Amino acid sequence: MKHLIVALLSLVLFTTACENTKDDINEVVEKQEDPIIEQYGYILNDFNVVRDTIRKGDTFGDILSANGISQDKIMQVATKFRDSFDVRRIRVGKPYVLLNSKDSLNKTQVFIYESNKINFAVVDFRDSLTIYNSQKPVRYEEKEASGIITSSLSATMEEQNLSPYMTDQLANIYAWTINFFKLQAGDRFKVIYTERYIDDTIPAGLKEIKAAYFEHNGKPLYAFKYGSDSLGKISGYYDENANNLKRAFLKSPVKFSRISSRYNLNRRIKYYGFKLRPHKGTDFAAPVGTPILATADGVVTKSEYRGGNGNYVKIRHNGTYETQYLHMKARKVKVGQHVSQGDVIGWIGMTGNTSGPHVCYRFWKNGKQVDPFKDDTPFSEPLPKALHEEYFANLMPVKDQLDCIVF
Repeated sequence: MKHLIVALLSLVLFTTACENTKDDINEVVEKQEDPIIEQYGYILNDFNVVRDTIRKGDTFGDILSANGISQDKIMQVATKFRDSFDVRRIRVGKPYVLLNSKDSLNKTQVFIYESNKINFAVVDFRDSLTIYNSQKPVRYEEKEASGIITSSLSATMEEQNLSPYMTDQLANIYAWTINFFKLQAGDRFKVIYTERYIDDTIPAGLKEIKAAYFEHNGKPLYAFKYGSDSLGKISGYYDENANNLKRAFLKSPVKFSRISSRYNLNRRIKYYGFKLRPHKGTDFAAPVGTPILATADGVVTKSEYRGGNGNYVKIRHNGTYETQYLHMKARKVKVGQHVSQGDVIGWIGMTGNTSGPHVCYRFWKNGKQVDPFKDDTPFSEPLPKALHEEYFANLMPVKDQLDCIVF
C-alpha cells in the first residue's frame, strides 16, 4: 500500500511538472515578438505597409487621394517641393511604398518612390510636410572575371553569367583601340571590377571596371582606371605605359554592328555595268532605329535631307577633321549644335540611295575623304608627367593581380 501511495504521488508530481513546463513554453511563445524590420529609415512594424508599382494612368495625386491625403497637401508637394521630388516624373513600372497608420483610418503617413534600385524619394506627411531624397545602403565588392571569345563579346559574357553592362563598359574602354566588329574566336579578356549590393545582399549590378586586359589578334591591351581627386578633370583608362586609351575619334558610329561595305576607291558594281564607282565611306549595317553616335566632339554644320544621302548629318571637329553620317531614319541634332563624343545624333534608316538599313560613315582630313581605319587619328591628351609616379605606384599591384587571373 505504501508503495502504491508513493507511485501515485510521483505521477501527480510528474504530471504537474509537465504541465508547468508546458505553461512555461506557452508563456515563452506568447512573449515572442515580431522581428524589427527597418527600411528607408523607418521601422516598418509601426505602419501598415502597402507595396505597389506605378501603373498606366496612375498619378501621384490619385494614389495619395485614395489613401486619405488632402488635395491641399498634394498640391504643396506638386508645387513647393518640385526641386526635391517632381511628381510629374513618376514612371510606369517603378515601385512605391505607402506607410499607412495602424488604425481604422489606414491613412498614408509616408510615401516612398523608388526611381531605381538604389535611389528613392520620401514624402513624409506627418506633422510638417517633409520631402527628401536618399539611398539604400550599398556595399561594393571587388570581383574578377575572364573569358575567351567564341562568337561575340556579348555571347561570351552571357556564357560566363556576367552582366550585359560589362559588355558596354569594355566596348567603351577599348572603343578607340579595338574594332569590335572584327573580334576573332580565341580573343580573350580579364577584368577586375566592382559590383554593388543593396542592403548587403541584393545584387545591384556593375559599378565600374577597375582594370582590364584584352588580347585581340594576339596583341595584349591593358587598361587601368585612373582618376585624380586633386585634378578632377583627369579621369580615364590608360595602358601600362601611361598612354591614354582614348583617341580623338571612335572606331565606329554604331555599337555592335558590322561593316557591310568598306572605303574603296576602286569599287566596280555589276548593276552599273562594272563601271568604276568609288565608295568613299564605310557602311555599318544595323537594324532600323539603332542609335548613331558622333565619333568625336564637334559642331554640326549640316543636318538635312538631300538626294542620295537621304537624312544626313555633318560635323566639323576642328580645322583638320570632319565626319558625315548618311541614310538616317531621323536626325536628332540641328545646325550649329555642339555635340560630344558618343552623343546620339540620329538613328539607322534607309533614306536616300540604299538597299538596306545602314549608316554610311564618311571621314574628311584636310578637306579630303580618307579611310578612317587606315588614317592615323590622334590620341587624346596623355597623362601629365607629374602624375606618372603616383600612377605607376598604383598600377603595379593591380597589373600583378590581372596577370594572375586564369582564363
